[in-house]
Amino acid sequence: MNQRIRGLRAAGLSAVFLGLAPVFGKQAILMGFSPLAVASLRTLMAALLLLLVIAIIQPKNLYIYPAGLLGCLLAGGINGLGSLLFYGSLARIDASLGQLLNSTYPVFVALWFTLDFQPPKGLTVFRLVLTLPAIYLLTQAGGRELDMVGVAMMLGAAALYALHLPINQRVLYEMPAPTVTLYTLLSMSAVVVPAFLLFDSIDTLQTASAAAWWPLIGLTVVTFFSRVTLFMGVKHLGGMQTALIGLGELLVTVFVAYVWLGERLSPQQWVGAVLLMSSILLVLVDKSPPPRRRKTRWLRWLTPPTPHPEMLQNTETPPPAAETTSQEKHSKPGRDLA
Repeated sequence: MNQRIRGLRAAGLSAVFLGLAPVFGKQAILMGFSPLAVASLRTLMAALLLLLVIAIIQPKNLYIYPAGLLGCLLAGGINGLGSLLFYGSLARIDASLGQLLNSTYPVFVALWFTLDFQPPKGLTVFRLVLTLPAIYLLTQAGGRELDMVGVAMMLGAAALYALHLPINQRVLYEMPAPTVTLYTLLSMSAVVVPAFLLFDSIDTLQTASAAAWWPLIGLTVVTFFSRVTLFMGVKHLGGMQTALIGLGELLVTVFVAYVWLGERLSPQQWVGAVLLMSSILLVLVDKSPPPRRRKTRWLRWLTPPTPHPEMLQNTETPPPAAETTSQEKHSKPGRDLA
């Protein structure tokens, strides 16, 4: 299986799992858990589950080089803050609308990559532009009063989620996806769990109904699988293409919210959803190449000084190609970044 097919499959599976997350999260909140409790418990349980699986099945994947660990800590901390905004927003707006707004994150991904002197090109730019009118239409609630604070919180969550992708992409040049997923989830937990303990009450865990634990467990499982497949997609396709394919989570969220939670979209919101889905379908003709190791601006510090034997054993791609040592100069360069 070539790199592109592997990345497409992983990104598609990630979209399915991510699409289920807001529905499970909204259900857990409706059944008694606070947004902070949902954000902290699902992240911590998913991180511990992944740690257990890696320790038992492939303990060598516990290794990560120091700069890569710092990158995961930074990415996880940023995504942890975004997670707090995400679940805080779900307490104020519908799960389907929240997920649709959160799906604007590819626009922010393009912004962060552009700031790192890796702007998207060609058809990818057109797919991004197609999302702009969709953002406006998705905020049209068909006569209902819209909670603009909830909308702003969800857009903030999208921006922070987008920011962690290019950071993790740089670490994924040297490390396997499960390793990056593990340390990112652990650092997310280091943000959301203290936030819950400081700004919420532990009593909320007791006041929630026993049945509320089931959607929380479901949320933990989809978080576990969505993160692993997400970073596999980023590793093989790059953050930009994975983000655009990830918009497929809209179909999952809207359909499940329609069936399970009884939520409905206005006609204007449906038009916005169709525009977003059109951007996803264009991936069939968007042949942007996967990422390669390169000298970048604000992410260059994540490069290891020399290839480590453990890194060479744990990664499917060759070591960096354009650094200072003679060994690295003989490495094969990858293809250009989308």
